[in-house]
Amino acid sequence: MRSHELTLGRRFAVAFDHGEDFFTALTDFCRANDVRHGYIPMFIAGFSAVDVVGTCGKIDDVDAPVWSSVHLTQVEAHGGGTLAYDHAHDRIQPHIHVCVGLKHHSATGHTSHLLAARVQFLTEMIVIEVTDPPLRREPDPNLYDVPLLRFHPGATST
Repeated sequence: MRSHELTLGRRFAVAFDHGEDFFTALTDFCRANDVRHGYIPMFIAGFSAVDVVGTCGKIDDVDAPVWSSVHLTQVEAHGGGTLAYDHAHDRIQPHIHVCVGLKHHSATGHTSHLLAARVQFLTEMIVIEVTDPPLRREPDPNLYDVPLLRFHPGATST
């Protein structure tokens, strides 16, 4: 277990527009507001299409992460996540999980890691900036190179 006390910065309400690409809009928001580290305690959304981590195929190593995706359409979503920053590539690294319900199939649900999404009607999100410590994602070679959240106290967050 790892933990670190967070120093919080600004708090934002963000509304994405119909037709926007979720991750592009999130990246644009972060760049426009110079948010590099933070967390998303929740968001609600309608998505015309989403890709979430999943598979219908046989899994050889049930302990290994699944890297394939399942494509779903016409969903309602509730989610949250964290924002870390990759200095080497000058980009945010969001880690978002969602619960989605298929509107046209009795709200049948799926829960997983969000890979892609297109906004349908709305996405309403709360973003809370973390000013210290800087948050990073570092692949762990002992865990299939899964990028894990790391805290870097004393490092500059800019």
